[in-house]
Amino acid sequence: MEPKLQNKANTDDGKPAENVRKPLSLDDVLTNELGQFGWFQLRNILLVAIPILMSAFPNEYVFSAAATPHRCQIPECGEVGKSLKYDPEWILNAVPKTKSGFASCERYSPQDVESNGTLSYCPATLFNASETEACEGFVYAKNNTVVYEFDLACQDWLRALAGTLNSIGTLLVLPITGYISDRFGRRFALIISVLNLGIIGLIRAFSVNYTMYLILQILQTTLGAGTYSSAYIFVTELVGPKYRVFTSATSSSLFGLGQVVLGGIAWLISPWRSLLVALHLPCLLIISYYWILSESLRWLLSKNKFSEAREVLQTIARVNKKSISEKSLNILLQPSEHTKSQPAGPGLVRTILRSPVLLRRVCTTPIWWITAIFVYYGLSINSTGLSDTMHLNYILTCAIEIPGFYTAVLVLDRIGRKATLSSCYLISAACNIAFVFIPKDLTVPRLLVYLLGKFTISTVMTSMYLYTSELYPTEFRHSLLAFSSMVGRIGSVVAPLTPVLMDYWHGIPSFMFAGMAIVSALLVFTQPETLGLRLPDTLAEAEAIGKPVRTNDESVKS
Repeated sequence: MEPKLQNKANTDDGKPAENVRKPLSLDDVLTNELGQFGWFQLRNILLVAIPILMSAFPNEYVFSAAATPHRCQIPECGEVGKSLKYDPEWILNAVPKTKSGFASCERYSPQDVESNGTLSYCPATLFNASETEACEGFVYAKNNTVVYEFDLACQDWLRALAGTLNSIGTLLVLPITGYISDRFGRRFALIISVLNLGIIGLIRAFSVNYTMYLILQILQTTLGAGTYSSAYIFVTELVGPKYRVFTSATSSSLFGLGQVVLGGIAWLISPWRSLLVALHLPCLLIISYYWILSESLRWLLSKNKFSEAREVLQTIARVNKKSISEKSLNILLQPSEHTKSQPAGPGLVRTILRSPVLLRRVCTTPIWWITAIFVYYGLSINSTGLSDTMHLNYILTCAIEIPGFYTAVLVLDRIGRKATLSSCYLISAACNIAFVFIPKDLTVPRLLVYLLGKFTISTVMTSMYLYTSELYPTEFRHSLLAFSSMVGRIGSVVAPLTPVLMDYWHGIPSFMFAGMAIVSALLVFTQPETLGLRLPDTLAEAEAIGKPVRTNDESVKS
C-alpha cells in the first residue's frame, strides 16, 4: 500500500490544521515503509562503533605522559647513567624525607669530603642535612614513559602541556570536520579522520624529542579528533525519530567503552612507543569502509545525489526485508522546492543584542558546557592518581559513564531538564567536596564517591545537548549550540593542568570541580523548563518559553 502525503500539519497554537499539505519526508518513509531501526541500521551502527572506540585513543597521553616518580641522582654514591635503582636503602641519607616518601626535586648538599660512596653503601656523613640544592640529574621509578624518555622530571607544567594541546586540537577540528562532512560526505569525513588519527599516531610513536611529540599531539587531534563527531552524525542520521535519542546515548556510551579499551591496552602494553603503535596501527584498516559502508542517505538527498540515494534506499529495503513504493521513491528523489527568497534578517549578533532573553541564554549555556567538560575530563585525568593501580582507576572511572549516559535518557522526560541538570551538578559537587575529606587509607569509600561524581557529570553531558538545543530557535539553533560547545572546550583545555595543582594541596582540583558545578547548578534555575514543549522555530517562540500563555479573553482585556 502506497503511503499518502500527510494532509495535516500543526498551526502556531499547536492544533492540527486541515488542508495543509506536508511533503513526504525521509522520516515518514522510514516510519511507514523501511523501518526506523532494522538490520541495515544495526549493521552500519556496528561498523561505525569501531571508529567511535578509536576516537578515544588520542587520550593515551593520560598514561604515556603520566607523572612518573623520580628523585635526584646522587653521583657521590656512584650513580651514573639512567638505569639505577629508584629507592635504595641509603636514599634518606642523601634526600630529604617527605610525607609521601622522599623529595623529588631536591637533595642534601654534599659535604666537602672525599666522596667514597657506592651504589650499595652511601653514608649520611657525605651530605649536609641542613642544606639542600636542586637536582642536576634524575633517577626514575619507571623507564617506559615519556617523562623518563625526554627527562621531564620536575617540569610538571611542561608535561601537562601534552593534554592541553590535545584539547586545543579537539577545538580546532570542529570547523574543519564540519566543512569536510557537509562538502564531501559523512563517510569521507569519517574515513579521513580515522586515517589521520592512525597515521599521525604512528609517527608520534617515533618522536625523537618532546617538542616533536607535542607538535604531533596537537596535529593528530586537529586532523583526527573529528572521528567522533563524524561517526555521531552518521549514526543519528541512519535511524528514525523514535530511536534517535537512544542512538545518541549509545554513541556516547561507545566512546566511554573506547576509553575502557584504551585503559586495558595501556595496562597490557606499558612502553609508550609500543602503546602508540598498538593503538593506531588498526586505524589504517578503516580505509576499507569506503567500499563496505554506505553514505548517509540524508546527506545524499540534501546534495541531490539521487542515483546514489536510490541505491541506498533499495539496499535498506532489501536488508530490512521491507519494500518502498515507487511513489515514495519519486517524491524523495526529486529536488526540494525552494521557498521564495526572504529579506535578510538582522543577523545573529544583532538579534542576540536586541533580545534580552536570548542574550541571557547565550551568556548562560556556555558556562554549563565549560563546567561539564572541565569536570568530566578533569575527573578522568585525575583518576589515575586515586591509588597505585592507575589503569584500573581509569577504567572504572570511564566505565561508570555508560550507565550515566543512559540514565539521562530515562529521567529527562520524567523529572524534566532543569531538575536533571541541577541535581546532577549538585550531587557531583557534593561528591568532589566529600572526596577531599575522606582519608586516603579508606580506598573503597573514596573510589565509590569519586565514581558517583563521574556518573552524575556524565548524565549532565548527555542532558546538556538536548536542553541547550531546546532553548534556541530553529534558525539559530545549530550556530548557538556549536558556540556553546566550542566555548565549553575551554574546560578540556584546562582540565589536563589540574593534576599539577595537587602539588600545592591535594584538594585544589576537587574544590575547583565542585565550585564550578555549584555555580552551573544555580544558573540552570535562571532558564525555563522545556519538558513537553515543541522546539521553538522562531525567536518569538523561544522567548515565550516559560512565560504564562495568554488566553483570548486576556488578550481582549489588554
